[in-house]
Amino acid sequence: MPKLKTRRAAAKRFRITGTGKLQRRHAFRNHLLGHKSSKRKRFLATSVTVDPTDHDRVQSMLPYGS
Repeated sequence: MPKLKTRRAAAKRFRITGTGKLQRRHAFRNHLLGHKSSKRKRFLATSVTVDPTDHDRVQSMLPYGS
């Protein structure tokens, strides 16, 4: 079998935890932050696990992630 290629865009956006879960960043924290509250920006700064409905899709883009 040939080696599988990792989707580099996905590799830059997702991280795999020690237990095999996938983590992602929140959206809407790049620019136009002046009118957003500090609480909202703090919340958006935290990482969150990928939804189970998307898990298999993301996992296929990262064949050697886990």
